[in-house]
Amino acid sequence: MDAKDILGLPKTPFSSSQEKKSRTPKEPQRKPDGVSREVYALTGGVGMAPLMPTIEASHLKRRPAAEKEKVAWQWLPFTSSARTDNLQLYHWVRVVNGVPPTGDYQFAKYNKKVDVLKYTDEEYEKYLIDPAWSREETDQLFELCERFDLRFIVIADRFPTARSVEDLKSRYYSVSRSLLIHRARSFDDVSGNPLVKDSYDAAHETERKRALSALLSQTKQQERKDAETLAEAKRIMESRAASKTADEAGMPSSSDNAIVPVDGVSPLSSTHPPLTHPNTAVNSSIPNSLRTLRVYLRTHALDQMVQAGSASAGLRVIKRVDQTLQDLGVNLKPKVPTKAVCVEHLELRNEILTLLNLQKQLQNKEAEVSAIRESSFTEAPSTPKRSNRDIDRPFVPDAVGFTGERAGKRDQKRKTAGRFIDAPPSPPQSKRPRKLKGSD
Repeated sequence: MDAKDILGLPKTPFSSSQEKKSRTPKEPQRKPDGVSREVYALTGGVGMAPLMPTIEASHLKRRPAAEKEKVAWQWLPFTSSARTDNLQLYHWVRVVNGVPPTGDYQFAKYNKKVDVLKYTDEEYEKYLIDPAWSREETDQLFELCERFDLRFIVIADRFPTARSVEDLKSRYYSVSRSLLIHRARSFDDVSGNPLVKDSYDAAHETERKRALSALLSQTKQQERKDAETLAEAKRIMESRAASKTADEAGMPSSSDNAIVPVDGVSPLSSTHPPLTHPNTAVNSSIPNSLRTLRVYLRTHALDQMVQAGSASAGLRVIKRVDQTLQDLGVNLKPKVPTKAVCVEHLELRNEILTLLNLQKQLQNKEAEVSAIRESSFTEAPSTPKRSNRDIDRPFVPDAVGFTGERAGKRDQKRKTAGRFIDAPPSPPQSKRPRKLKGSD
């Protein structure tokens, strides 16, 4: 029994209109042109997303209706706080609803004034007297500096006497620095002031401008030559670094094929390898992590200093330096490796290295001198020497002896016979057999 039996309703199926409406099958969308099948399948058949989001105009917030503003431009007067003469000028102003703008002139905030120090007669007599400058010139300089806000190009143009820009700057900054120092209670109070911290150097400024002018006036050829020089210097530095790396690894470098130096010194060179300055070695041996902490690691710095000082020498030279230190009774590593001791130890090593290089060069020069002397006494086989007697010698015929032979030939026979005196006798020759006659 179900609800239909209780209500007395016939058991008939629902009509098609009362049943669930069957979903109408969607028509397959055609793949748009220019889109690959794989990309279109990733979109689920919906289609490609638009490049720009499409928003209906109804979804946008409408701007609330504001009161209509009446804007007008009027020619109104104004004054600026940057001026001290209360000059009144006019300009066009944007007026909204008939209310003109109020306040100071909008460009008055850009008027920045330089605080130029003033000095008294007593201060000038005590601290500011300079033989190259008179009191009148100094007063005129400070007046122009205050008037033109330290624009020294304009000041030099307006200055009554012939003074360069560097001279004007040097005088102004030196006077201001002296005033700040003498007016302060202590030097620490003004040590952070730029005028006191960084003093003006007129010579450096002149040299800087000269170098800049020379750089800007270079021709294309000079710039090309400078670029080639820098490239050549870079190549030399790279080759030296590669040679140094090869020497440390114990492998022969490409530069050893020409002239092989003995113990790091070339026999044809008259200079020894450059030595590292102790202070440079000390600064370069400290790691960056320790520099930031301002810590000096003595044991680590000592090894780095020794390696830096002996970098240009070979292993044999380093061993000879160590042997020389032992002969002198000096420890290879100082017992108290303070900074000063390490610097002195490195200087001693550099002096020993210089001594060994000079000794090696002296030996090479002595060997060259001895070789030149020996070669001067030897003669080439293809160029026989002529004695002085053979020069301009008159012809004299050989004398003839009593036997009709020349004396020279007799002497030659005697000499020829004398050569074979000591020779063994030749074996006796066997006689030919005599022919037999008929009577025999």
